[in-house]
Amino acid sequence: MASRLLSSTYWRASWIRFREPVKDFADCEPLLLTTHDKVQVRGLKWTPRSNPRPKVAVIAAHPRVDFSQHYAFPALLRAGYLCVGANMRSLNNDVNCVHEQLLMDIAAYVNWLKDECGVEKVVWLGNSGGGSLGCFYQQQAKLSPGERLQRTPAGKPVPLAEVSMPAFDAMMISAAHTGQGLIINETIDPSVLDEHNPMLTDPALDMYDPANGFKPAPQWTHYDRDFIARYRKAQLARVARIDQMAHAMLAERDRGEQLCNMPGFESAPLALQRSAMQKATFTPVLVTYRTMANPHYVDNTIDPTPRGYGSLLSDRPDVMNFQLLGFGRLQTPDAWLSTWSGLSSNANILKTGPSVTEPVVVVHAGRDLDVYPHTHSNAIFNALSSQDKTFLDFPNRLHYFEPEGDEPENAGALEQMTALLAWLESRCPL
Repeated sequence: MASRLLSSTYWRASWIRFREPVKDFADCEPLLLTTHDKVQVRGLKWTPRSNPRPKVAVIAAHPRVDFSQHYAFPALLRAGYLCVGANMRSLNNDVNCVHEQLLMDIAAYVNWLKDECGVEKVVWLGNSGGGSLGCFYQQQAKLSPGERLQRTPAGKPVPLAEVSMPAFDAMMISAAHTGQGLIINETIDPSVLDEHNPMLTDPALDMYDPANGFKPAPQWTHYDRDFIARYRKAQLARVARIDQMAHAMLAERDRGEQLCNMPGFESAPLALQRSAMQKATFTPVLVTYRTMANPHYVDNTIDPTPRGYGSLLSDRPDVMNFQLLGFGRLQTPDAWLSTWSGLSSNANILKTGPSVTEPVVVVHAGRDLDVYPHTHSNAIFNALSSQDKTFLDFPNRLHYFEPEGDEPENAGALEQMTALLAWLESRCPL
């Protein structure tokens, strides 16, 4: 039963790939770049044969998903644009994903495109979690080096002031949420009473309890709005509790480091040295259970769309809520605060969007199961400060513009890219 709960579309990334062959009109080059902090990142460079020295490049990336063969690339390559699938250091790994460090990965790709490839304009393709990642980069890139963030939300130094960070010349934001932390704010189960005993539940805050209006899947539920208000408030309270746990873990590590740095530490009793070094080097991991509890999954009246029942991850969120896989399941305290805490993360388009003044287009997929028009797409569009911004709505498309029924495999991608190419060619001509 458990295996059937998982959405293969999401977990296997089955649609974040080419949906047509490109071997007849594009060449591929593997990339291995070194970031400012000496981390190696890998990606793929795709060059159109019709334009071997493109002056405009489109770069796509996601905090953890492999975008090296993004489904948008074939249409862009046919049009003559260079494409880079820029994988991050946290590829397929949420455990120690710190967004402030990922900005150095993006900078390595952008600098390489400009310095080694002769690219004059770089356009960001921010699909899904790539939207908030790209807007965060753009915000920091446009600040003077001394104004950039010096520390992560966990207090760890990050040398952004020392990094060459060329800003994007335009941005395409497709089927994006407002930030991974804000997703957790919406999906975390507030009925969990004890992080160390995740089955201990407050029934008054359990959205899957029939007493609160829930109906058996796949019937749609219509919650009382007072319940929703209490529920959302309790979700933020649980995130705040986990933030406190993360900071407490970090404080314990700091105490160990302070002991190790005390004068005369080398002469201290060996037992004391050993205890201090263990505290200073110990890396705890937060386990956040039950993060599949967004009322949007089962109530389509809160932010109405023609979407189906459930989420990207599963069409049975009430059961998936207790499974191993889920949003923000395992993180170090540093990664939780930087990436998945909606109260602490800097990768939040509602905060970074006002820094975006370049041409930008926001794409909304009307039947998306985890990105909703009022909650995400319209909020992103309104947060952006650009005077040249466009909203494209595809009311019948899913999150990855997957085909449905007897449609050709590339139907959704071509529909989106026809509109996006018209937008791009008028702003960044080759």
